[in-house]
Amino acid sequence: MAENRHPGARKTRRWARLGAWLKHHRRWILTLQWAVVAFYAVLLLVPPLLPLPNHEARILDHLTVFAEFVFWGIWWPFVMVSMVVAGRLWCGMMCPEGAITEAASRVGMGRAIPRWMRWGGWPFVGFAMTTIYGQLVSVYQYPKAALLVLGGSTLAAAVIGLVYGKGKRVWCRHLCPVSGVFALLAKLAPLHYRADPEVWTEHGRRQRRREVSRSRAPDCPVLIPLKQLDSASDCHLCSRCSGYKDAIHLELRAPGIEVVSPPPQRPATLWEFVLVVFGLLGIAVGAFHWSASPWFVAAKQQAAVWLYQHGWGWPLETSAPWWLLTHYPEHNDVFTLLDGALLLGYIGATTLVLGGLVSLSLSLTNRLLGRWRWQRLWHLSYALIPLAAVGVFLGLSMTTLTLLRGDGLLIHWANDARALLLGLGVLASAGLGWGILGRYAGGPRRLAAMLPMLAAQAPVIGAWWLLFWGW
Repeated sequence: MAENRHPGARKTRRWARLGAWLKHHRRWILTLQWAVVAFYAVLLLVPPLLPLPNHEARILDHLTVFAEFVFWGIWWPFVMVSMVVAGRLWCGMMCPEGAITEAASRVGMGRAIPRWMRWGGWPFVGFAMTTIYGQLVSVYQYPKAALLVLGGSTLAAAVIGLVYGKGKRVWCRHLCPVSGVFALLAKLAPLHYRADPEVWTEHGRRQRRREVSRSRAPDCPVLIPLKQLDSASDCHLCSRCSGYKDAIHLELRAPGIEVVSPPPQRPATLWEFVLVVFGLLGIAVGAFHWSASPWFVAAKQQAAVWLYQHGWGWPLETSAPWWLLTHYPEHNDVFTLLDGALLLGYIGATTLVLGGLVSLSLSLTNRLLGRWRWQRLWHLSYALIPLAAVGVFLGLSMTTLTLLRGDGLLIHWANDARALLLGLGVLASAGLGWGILGRYAGGPRRLAAMLPMLAAQAPVIGAWWLLFWGW
């Protein structure tokens, strides 16, 4: 009875009851999912059919500007926030692609998942390709580009669902371009489902003794081995497994505990290291950086002079269709081949410089902890997830602030808020780094290893400082 009166026990039961409630109200969740699908479809399909808005169009005056604000000003930035706060709840309960691919899978061919699809590098490749391609076609500014990038991803999700799995979310588990990013951010979340292995085993014994009836196995849409469920990375919090064998419940945990102590069945991997260091801290920074960079303008001017001097003016005069490079002459917005090449070069150089410097710092940290261990290096990169998350949020929120300024709403405290968020990201990454180091060393060695761990953040902080305050 004393245990039941404990506040921690009451909170645990409260969250478990919430998970059970969600499980028994699947119809409400499905209704919400398909309402989001309908809303998503309208904002994605209708604006490309309308004339492009002029520079005086406001958010509530023109559906195209409204859709731009919803997608890039609210939707994506705050989906990222939701991953840190509540894990992949968005994926399991509201994501339109998840709902569509699962529905398609229920009526599809049901083929086995091929080996090539299980390759661990797809999350990084998908993120890199969609991020870079989105910049080439100006996905944040034009509805046809948004339809191409977002709609293309949705169409691919539907096709994968029709071919592979049976009532599963194969696309979400293996090929979604943002699944890898969401999996990393969800490691920070305090909310997760966990399977208690002791209760699971005891329930099995009671079943064999026929003390309890056999439980029907839940239909996990992302194919997680439920007995080993102890990671928020792959779980979509759809609640279908809540209460299974009395062993799986929705629980609170210390934020970031999965970063410091990854579950044995879900250790850090090489591709997660690449996604953090070269994806979120490299490609993403370059993608947000280039359009405001005086270095990009200077490189373009120097390249143009050199090309004309050598009689090669065609890269400055040749453009491409809108689905390859931005091409909207009615808005005086046309990318030439030179623009496209320099954009790729800028993002690539940013990725190599930032990713290289961060990798060197983490490698030095790894070496100071003792004998070189690759697995430890992958784990050390987890500490930078908060800094990466804050950076992506700040980059996406640039569109939010631009559109709000267009409506006459001037947010004078924006840079102060940016500095605060960046500072919190730095502190969170430093704290997680200190916790990770404590798993491998103590005393002077831990202190020495912390110095290059902190230095790993410096080039990324410098890049954001240049974008918001330095230029």
